[in-house]
Amino acid sequence: MPIEIEAPEGYGYENIDCNLSESSFTDQRLSGLGISLDDLPLYYGDHKGRPDLRALISSECGLDPEEVLVTPGSAPALFIVASSLLNKGDHVVVAKSNYASNIETPRAIGANISYIRMQFDDGYKLNLDELDRLITPDTKLVSLTYPHNPTGVLISEDELKKIIRIIERKDTVLLFDETYREMSFASKLPVAASLSDHVISVSSMSKSYGLPGIRIGWLICRDKKRMETFLAAKELILITNSVIDEEIAYRYLYNRKRLFAPVLETIQQNLQVMKKFMDNQNSLEWVEPQGGCICFPRIKKNIDIDTSEFHELLLNKYSTYVGRGHWFEEDGRYMRIGFSWDKTEKLRKGLSNILAAIEEVRK
Repeated sequence: MPIEIEAPEGYGYENIDCNLSESSFTDQRLSGLGISLDDLPLYYGDHKGRPDLRALISSECGLDPEEVLVTPGSAPALFIVASSLLNKGDHVVVAKSNYASNIETPRAIGANISYIRMQFDDGYKLNLDELDRLITPDTKLVSLTYPHNPTGVLISEDELKKIIRIIERKDTVLLFDETYREMSFASKLPVAASLSDHVISVSSMSKSYGLPGIRIGWLICRDKKRMETFLAAKELILITNSVIDEEIAYRYLYNRKRLFAPVLETIQQNLQVMKKFMDNQNSLEWVEPQGGCICFPRIKKNIDIDTSEFHELLLNKYSTYVGRGHWFEEDGRYMRIGFSWDKTEKLRKGLSNILAAIEEVRK
């Protein structure tokens, strides 16, 4: 996938001055979290995930720990769901743009995919009538992501419940990727899986908490038969998670109220930097994000520009990296900007570099 081939870690962090391509909060350090692992025994963990970690995850939404499966990040959770529920020729409905795995895995399996196109000019609003129409008796899975990656847009709780009613009436399954849920700027949505046994929720420690290095995510589902299948798939691929990763995740979530407060404050501050920037320039336009630490602006259509030349200049001359539009199968005018991974002064500098690169290559 282009999003992986062109990932900044492959290009080299040392070669990037302003890294606006990252979709998570700033990477945390163990020392900053006050965690020491000197006495941790390195054993095979529980195949479902550490029990008290699953209890912490499930307690937020009033579910049973047995309805949680801990995985090494949300990407394996998404893979487990798709590879467990889909066969070649099965029908899937996917919102697009989307995180690449939600499209590429069903595509690799050979599923027939119908896309709900989320359009910039419509504010990336999800058309529920179109969703209803696209779901057929052969639809095995519907895949949605909120807060949305890459745009940061959000739906209301009422919309979520309407979506679930459609899913139940059509007797299919909703895969709801809610990795950015903790970063919602308004009221958080309920954990979608808590609302119906037709829903699978997926989330992770990577994005909101800035802990991608521990590789901990999870899926939540109230359907026991599906959970048995997901566990079997995990055991075939992974057997168990790293007990080191699970220990760190448990300690963080146990102290989440204290540890996450400054994270959310920083994200809110950087969002204000983004909003001020967008209000005081004439080259980019956006749909303002309602959650996450990402947005998906585009270069205005009236600007005549070679987008390939723009991205190359932005990286190689201005040492500024953004998530290119083709990572999400969009054209080069679009770019995902992560506004809370690099330092705030680097965010400001990188945004200025984007404008400078546009002016340099516009015709």
